[in-house]
Amino acid sequence: MSTPAETLLKPCTAFEGARRLLSGPLAEVALAVKAAVENGSTDPLLVFDDANGRVVDLDLRGSDAEVIERLARPPQAYPGRYAALAQPAKAEAAEEDDAPTAPRGRGRPKLGVVSREVTLLPRQWEWLAEQPGGASATLRRLIDEGRKKAGDPRSRRMARDAAYQFMTVLAGDLPGYEEALRALFADDGEQLARHMASWPADIREHAWRLAFEA
Repeated sequence: MSTPAETLLKPCTAFEGARRLLSGPLAEVALAVKAAVENGSTDPLLVFDDANGRVVDLDLRGSDAEVIERLARPPQAYPGRYAALAQPAKAEAAEEDDAPTAPRGRGRPKLGVVSREVTLLPRQWEWLAEQPGGASATLRRLIDEGRKKAGDPRSRRMARDAAYQFMTVLAGDLPGYEEALRALFADDGEQLARHMASWPADIREHAWRLAFEA
């Protein structure tokens, strides 16, 4: 769960119709939208979470301070039709709490490290042993460097999903929308740019940023 500070600083972007109103921390973006409403804006005002491309619901009633205070509140848990579904999980949790726990042995706490066999040639083990930090640290570093060079597939998927969510809301009626989606999920930046060429500049640029630059 995010802390109040993390929520207020969450990167977001507000659109006033097809025009980008502001990109920045959620707190600043929310107040910019509030000011636009109070100034009589007649265009739809939408705020998007830059991390996932989804619309952020805002309660803009009251003063600026009241708006910020509401944004900083932790999410409320509302009982309702899903409450009964949660009961078995709560019961299981209670049983687990009552169950006796095995005594914790001495030594270093577990850090999520999984031990598995690695097969290398003797010269490779010798090279690893000579590296600063030892074999395990060197292997972890090499794996992390390899992942960065290759690109993290999960990050690419999240970027595509964020762009898709945004495009679905603001570009669904624009020409070339379906073709642009196909290019997006094919990671074909050239075709995506071609199909978005006639879109309003701010929508086009934000979709591209979410897909490839965020």
